[in-house]
Amino acid sequence: MSENIVIMMIGVSTFLGAMGLVALLWGVKTGQFEDRSKFIDASHFDNEEDLKDAAMMDEKRTQYKKKTKEHRYSPPD
Repeated sequence: MSENIVIMMIGVSTFLGAMGLVALLWGVKTGQFEDRSKFIDASHFDNEEDLKDAAMMDEKRTQYKKKTKEHRYSPPD
């Protein structure tokens, strides 16, 4: 590859990365990622059945993690 092409690729990728960083900082500054009513709405509209389902799914997840931790595959030496 030509040296000029490599330099151009580095310049373009640096520019695009900088633009992404500027967009992220702008979004954080203007509050694009905040959802202030999320937790309030969740407490209003979640019923007991949904909470039980969430607890059951969490228990299944922890059991699966324990199971996969015990049965990890290790290749023979």
